[in-house]
Amino acid sequence: MRRVKRGLSGLSLVVGVNKPAGMSSHDVVNRCRFIFGERRVGHTGTLDPMATGVLPICIGPATRLGNYLTGHDKRYRVSIAFGAGTDTDDAAGQVVRTGEVPARVLDPEFAAAFVASLVGRRKQMPPAYSAIKVNGKKSYEAARAGNIIDLAPRDIEVYDARLLGVHEGDEATLPAWDVSFEVSKGTYIRALARDAGVALGCPAHVAALERTELGLLTLEECVSLETLAELKDRAALDPVRLLGVRFAYVQEDLAAKVANGAQLGVEALPLFERRRSTAALELCACTAGVRESCEPPRDGELVAVLADNKLVALYAFNEKRARYETRCVFQTGVSRGRDL
Repeated sequence: MRRVKRGLSGLSLVVGVNKPAGMSSHDVVNRCRFIFGERRVGHTGTLDPMATGVLPICIGPATRLGNYLTGHDKRYRVSIAFGAGTDTDDAAGQVVRTGEVPARVLDPEFAAAFVASLVGRRKQMPPAYSAIKVNGKKSYEAARAGNIIDLAPRDIEVYDARLLGVHEGDEATLPAWDVSFEVSKGTYIRALARDAGVALGCPAHVAALERTELGLLTLEECVSLETLAELKDRAALDPVRLLGVRFAYVQEDLAAKVANGAQLGVEALPLFERRRSTAALELCACTAGVRESCEPPRDGELVAVLADNKLVALYAFNEKRARYETRCVFQTGVSRGRDL
C-alpha cells in the first residue's frame, strides 16, 4: 500500500463502514487512508477483529469529532456458544475449558427468560484480552505475555436483551443462543457471554458478533470497504445527525468570528432541530425536515454551528455567563452529505 501524505485529500467527512470479519479497526483505518488519500483518519468505536458491523470513520479535520462521537450506547447481535470457553472469551481464542451443556440451556422458554434477566445495571469484570490499560500497558499485551492481570470491575448497564433463537448444535457446532443486546458504553459482550456460562454451569464464549447500532448510526447506513472505494466522499454521513445535537446557521460575517473561536452571545445562535413528526422526515435527515427550536439552551449543551451547510464548529452554552463558548473549530468544514 502506497504511503499517503498528510492532508492531501482536502476532505473532511464522516462515513460508516460495515467492518468485515478478520480485520482490526486499525486495518479499516489504514484502508480508508488509501481510499481517500488522507493520513488523518480515525475510528470512533473499536471492534474486535472477529466482529463485524458498524464502525464510524472520520476523515481529515473531521477526526476532531472523535471525542464527541464516542461514549454512545450500542446494539449487537451475538451468537453465544455453550460447552467451551476460550482464553479470549470469543471464537478467536484458544479453548481452555470444556463442559457438558445442561438440558435447560436448550429450552427456548428458559433461554428467553434468562436473557431477559440480564437487563439492568451491574458490575462487570472485563476480559483479560481487552484494550484496558494496566500500569501503562494494554491488558491484552500482558495477557499474551502470560502475565496475571488485575482488572477492576466496571459499572455497565444492559438496556435491552432479547433471545432471537436457540440452536441445539451438532457434531460440527456447539449449542448456541442468538441474542440481541443494547448496552452502555464500556460493556463487553464477551464478558456477558462468559458470565452467562458461569451462571448456567458450563463454559461459554462469543461465536459471532455483529454491531448493528452505535449511537444514532445504524448498520443500514454503513457500506462495505469495496463500496466505499467506489463512492468515496459520496458516502458522507451528516455529522450533526450522528451527534444528536441542536444546531445553528451562521452567515459570512459571523462565520469569520466562529472560525476564530470567538465567544458568542445567546442571541447570536438561534437554535434549530430536526423535525420528528413523520417517519419519512426522520429517515431522510434532509434540510426540509428542520424546525426552529423553542427550548432555550441548557447549561453545558453542545451545539453544532453550520456555515454553507457544513459543520464548522461545536460550541457549548455557559448558562452562568449567558454565552456560547467554543469547543472545537474545524479547519475544513465537515461535509453533511450529498443530499443536504
